[in-house]
Amino acid sequence: MSLQAALIEHGSPTLAGLKPASLFRVQPEDEADFVAQFLSCRRELEGRGLVLTLLKGCRKTGAYLVYLYRKAELEALLGRGEHADFLREMGYAPWKDSRGCLRQLAARLCLEGEFPHEIGVFLGYPLADVKGFIRHKGKNFTLCGCWKCYGDPKEAARQFRRFKDCTSDYRRRFAGGATLKQLTVAA
Repeated sequence: MSLQAALIEHGSPTLAGLKPASLFRVQPEDEADFVAQFLSCRRELEGRGLVLTLLKGCRKTGAYLVYLYRKAELEALLGRGEHADFLREMGYAPWKDSRGCLRQLAARLCLEGEFPHEIGVFLGYPLADVKGFIRHKGKNFTLCGCWKCYGDPKEAARQFRRFKDCTSDYRRRFAGGATLKQLTVAA
């Protein structure tokens, strides 16, 4: 699967402006080809207000965690008092901008024995659901879809449906010849 196809498959709600960020794993067959695709996609998305970055690479498997985000939306999200307070409680040092906070997340992905479940904040999941997941260790959720919901299952189900419909629409349009740029809603 090309990186563009992976972006459509795993990042359509972010490309469409429905959520601030998406995260997915890529296992490239050809490293040089992946790097070329990554740089091309990153340039194309930058002009639309989105940032494509690698949060983690595994030397053993050659896999990468690819993070796509809307810079202004992520800045606003991380700047909210309750989100900033939560991340500080989780051990994050003060940050100047989203890049500084993302560097701390990337370090946790590389150094922590346990997965940093606060990553849900960086994906735009409701804070109550992120906290609920951590508190309940992934159990006792009210609904499971794009994430595990610990709050209002009806609202979460609506969001899950919107994301699923968006991804289906983007898959269809991409298969029909629409480009990544054409499918990206400018910020």
